[in-house]
Amino acid sequence: MPTSAIDSLVFRDIFGEPRVRAIWSDEGRTRRYLEVEAALSQVQGAIGVIPRAAAAAISRVCRIENIDMDKLAQETTAIGYPVLPLVHQLQELAGDGGNWCHWGATTQDITDSTTILQIKASFEVIEELLGRTITAAAALAREHRDLPMVGRSNLQQGVPITFGFKMARMVASLLRHRERLAELRPRVEVVEFGGACGTLASLGHDGMRVQEKLAEELGLAKPDIAWHTEHDRIAEAACFLGLVTGTLAKFATDVKTMMMTEVGEVSEPFVPNRGSSSTMPQKRNPMSCCYITACAASVRQSVAALLDAMASDHERGTGPWEIEWIQLPPIFTLASGALAQAAFVLEGLEVHGDRMSSNLGVTKGLIMSEAVMMALARKMGRGQAHDLLYRLCRQALRQDTSLAEVLRADPDISTQLSANEIAELTDPVRYLGSAGIAVDQVLSRV
Repeated sequence: MPTSAIDSLVFRDIFGEPRVRAIWSDEGRTRRYLEVEAALSQVQGAIGVIPRAAAAAISRVCRIENIDMDKLAQETTAIGYPVLPLVHQLQELAGDGGNWCHWGATTQDITDSTTILQIKASFEVIEELLGRTITAAAALAREHRDLPMVGRSNLQQGVPITFGFKMARMVASLLRHRERLAELRPRVEVVEFGGACGTLASLGHDGMRVQEKLAEELGLAKPDIAWHTEHDRIAEAACFLGLVTGTLAKFATDVKTMMMTEVGEVSEPFVPNRGSSSTMPQKRNPMSCCYITACAASVRQSVAALLDAMASDHERGTGPWEIEWIQLPPIFTLASGALAQAAFVLEGLEVHGDRMSSNLGVTKGLIMSEAVMMALARKMGRGQAHDLLYRLCRQALRQDTSLAEVLRADPDISTQLSANEIAELTDPVRYLGSAGIAVDQVLSRV
């Protein structure tokens, strides 16, 4: 029976993306073990390191349907690693040619190369999901480029912004993640083949040729040197996903607070009964945002464990390496799940412009105090203007009246600003600064 959310029949498609989950499953991992073993035999047969007939026999049996998974599990428990039990089965399946299976390799060569292949395949899906998310967020930024709303500071109303500006900031973050992904993939997608302690001594003069051809066969880069206990590549991949899910968690937090009954500025896509309460029929909970938050928090914790896995000893480690087996599947599965949920929300987000407009008026103009202060600062200095506006804002709150009314009634203001100037300075639509220009700059890069 599954014991984790990413494998649960009930929860797995909520917290994970099916393609990525399959990549990190027992079958997905074993398929790539077989891919590496087959590629190794083919390369060595072509070079002449092992007999061509043996290479053909080994390659022929490296198929997942030939593997007894129950036997693999039992022997792995006894031995401690799954590669040798797999090799035992391949040797038996390949007959006489099986004696040449895994020639010159070590368990970690197969395991690390498999992990890199899993990361590479997962990144293909993540890149697709990232593209969907960027496209949907950019569409919202474009559509609502000039839609005024409250800009919030410490959860208080600050100054007006536009919803397009808010979404464009998310687009800019996601574009940076896409750039990071493009930059890190060549560093990460590198084969591991070093033999016992990285020197390939068992293959003599053929070692580096085998390594190079194996990398080509697997579609990976060749390393400058063995990296059995230098796992910054894998840690970087995990940290990248920590950054991506951090951005998604920020987005989810904004949507959750904007969906509050008292705010009501956006809603997750409507699906009948989604987000409903068992006892409060009126509720529409931000379910996808809750899932994103949970995925992101879990990824962050797992990334910390992956950084611990870097503290390995000498040329072949004792323990930290195995942390990757535990933490990489949830990191990639949960990160892909968070991206899928974010894409769903963005592609169907309901934007309530009327509530955004209404909320701009909640403070009766106090949201425009900076605009008034800056206009007065040109006449009396910033410090004096700030103190004057601070006093008048407190007065407006005590009297439960608008900022404009207080400004018009104050003798210190009336000598500086006309009624028309006060009306313009307290109009939120007139204080959007360079929001539109910034949106256009971001969208030009999409």
